[in-house]
Amino acid sequence: MAIRLDHGSDELNEVHDINVTPFIDVMLVLLIIFMVAAPLATVDVPVELPSSTAKPQQRPNKPVYLTLKADGSLAIGDAPVSRAALPSALAAATGGDREQRIFLRGDRAVPYGAVMQLLNDLRGAGYLKIALVGMEVR
Repeated sequence: MAIRLDHGSDELNEVHDINVTPFIDVMLVLLIIFMVAAPLATVDVPVELPSSTAKPQQRPNKPVYLTLKADGSLAIGDAPVSRAALPSALAAATGGDREQRIFLRGDRAVPYGAVMQLLNDLRGAGYLKIALVGMEVR
């Protein structure tokens, strides 16, 4: 076993490597801070909403019901209608009155995208007053 007692000169050599250990420590501390602070920034506020005392509006004498079935087919009242014939069928059902409210009934199994496409078709046909029909819970 040999030991070297002469370490050469007393000059310090320049080190060309970057010491990344402090950088990693700072990043880990910041990560922990953000992991703790992020859930605190998105806390839901518990609110008990009041009930409405508004009376349901009267239905028109002859409402126009547009039904979107689970298979994607359409019906005005009880008569089936295709998407291509929808504007003309609505014009016949409303007497050409585009200000008349259309009551839209959609099956629970219908995808949300299909409902939005139907609403876009109604808007394109000029019908802007659309009421969504749901079941009343008592």
